Amino acid sequence: MPTDLHLTGRLEPGVSIDDAIRLMSARYGPFDEKPRLEPAREVVFTILSQHTSDANSSRAFRRLMDRFGTLEAVALADVAQIEKAIIPGGLARVKAPRIKQVLNLVLELNGSLDLSFLQEMPLDEAKAWLRQLPGIGPKSAGIILCFSLGMPAMAIDTHIYRVCQRLGLIGSKVTADKAHDIMEAAVVPEQVFEFHVSFITHGRQVCKAQRPCCGECVVADGCPSRDQFVAQEGVPGSEAPVIADRRAATPTQLPHFPQAEGNTP
Repeated sequence: MPTDLHLTGRLEPGVSIDDAIRLMSARYGPFDEKPRLEPAREVVFTILSQHTSDANSSRAFRRLMDRFGTLEAVALADVAQIEKAIIPGGLARVKAPRIKQVLNLVLELNGSLDLSFLQEMPLDEAKAWLRQLPGIGPKSAGIILCFSLGMPAMAIDTHIYRVCQRLGLIGSKVTADKAHDIMEAAVVPEQVFEFHVSFITHGRQVCKAQRPCCGECVVADGCPSRDQFVAQEGVPGSEAPVIADRRAATPTQLPHFPQAEGNTP
């Protein structure tokens, strides 16, 4: 685990990463790693998920696949047709030409839309290959490799970034891009998936941006940021934290994964 503050911007946390993963997984798990899209579809879904909710991107992805059937057909389609299909996802005028451009670039570079070869590459090379695609940055590349191919690629979204900063795992001046490298080095490969799902769930449900629910936080006792939040008027959390070590009866809905029709509000 990196310890050089000058190089990493990391603070000394009051709770270890291992303990945080264990406590959050006990609270929010179990996490089902099985349901994944094949990688080319994950690329498209990841583009659709940018700057919108999982529910909206799920609607857009279903409509796109219902309309065209295959990604090869999407690659050949007019941008206007793609845009019409993905309207529920938001920013359709930006995402439609990007999806067409990305699919055609993959075809040009690879000869097909089968990206399973990425699984055979070293992690850094697989990330670099994906990042040459328009609109695919560190977070998107990490999501595709982790959720589609089961590779230990770190994906730091806004929720994970916030939780890591509040727990002191990264410094306040560390950028989101740099946080990918710091946390990928700090989390053992076997725990990357569990880290991602537990931290993002914690950030969405408890460690919220505006009103963190410190009284419901399973890592509150070791959180160096807790006191500043509970001292603020109107922020809940002055009571003792509720620690839940039992797992949920059903697996947590994976983030970045298309929701079933019945699960979409």
